[in-house]
Amino acid sequence: MSDAPAPRIPTIDLRPWADGDEQAREDIARTVDEALQTAGFLLVTGHGVDPALRSAIREAARRFFRLPVGTKQPYTAKVGGRGWLGPGAEANGYSEGTQTPPDLKESLTFATHEPFEDPIVNAEWYAPNVWPDEVPELQTLCEEYLDRMAELEKQLLALLGEALGLQPDFFSRHMDHPTYGFNINWYPGVEVVGEPQPGQFRIGPHTDFGTVTILDRQAGKGGLQVWTDPAVGGGGWEDAPFDPEAFTINIGDLMARWTGDRWRSGRHRVLPPPADAPAEELMSLVYFGECTPGTLVESVPAPVGRVAHAPVDSHVYLREKLDSITVG
Repeated sequence: MSDAPAPRIPTIDLRPWADGDEQAREDIARTVDEALQTAGFLLVTGHGVDPALRSAIREAARRFFRLPVGTKQPYTAKVGGRGWLGPGAEANGYSEGTQTPPDLKESLTFATHEPFEDPIVNAEWYAPNVWPDEVPELQTLCEEYLDRMAELEKQLLALLGEALGLQPDFFSRHMDHPTYGFNINWYPGVEVVGEPQPGQFRIGPHTDFGTVTILDRQAGKGGLQVWTDPAVGGGGWEDAPFDPEAFTINIGDLMARWTGDRWRSGRHRVLPPPADAPAEELMSLVYFGECTPGTLVESVPAPVGRVAHAPVDSHVYLREKLDSITVG
């Protein structure tokens, strides 16, 4: 038996969670709880999402991103909207008060395709997805992927509820009609974005805003780094562990508030194109879990929770955060 310490960002196989015995499930729940207290990140395997689907989305999206700017321009969206976020649209570091240059990326952004009954909610949070005519297969691919993400999110939320010693539906009952977000983030090389300015990142340091983020990423020198707090046994900024079969999971600000800061909202950044590989191109598929509009997020009391945050309306909070990272 190894005496090596458990990794701060462990890999969880979801198959024993679904099919294992009680002891296996308890071990997984304990590992999840410990990891989310330290870094707010996990890797998960055994999720059943076909890697060919992820590759097909990347291939289709790359064809769009490589189009001339004038062709992409009609699809321009605002942050939190539907469509194309071009260069300079976001600066994620703004959300934590850091005045960084704009992020070195482009995004295609989509969300729920099921309207709400409330016209006020529809006006604020639902707009039809805008699918590029130039890449017609992207809609079918993304809608299939989003169906799989919704299934995986429900499984993860049940795991998180039990990891806190709560009911499996403690979180998921607030997600019967959520406003989720889905970004395809393109990180091209310097031939597209130019030489990075001082303090400029592909995505600046920040925490996510919602509940659970499910990330399918590619490894690279200018890739994902996560912050593990030295005060609780971490090492500051570290390259995120990578497994091509795994999804990277982190919790966002609303989930951290919900747990009374027992769990940490996973702070992270994406490095700029590296000087020794300036043409490096990466692409990430990012699913942002959110709640049903109108959900009141209240901190779980002690002894589970550690800080009693004031209750917040989930979507008032989200809108403030989305507005905070909008450039201009």
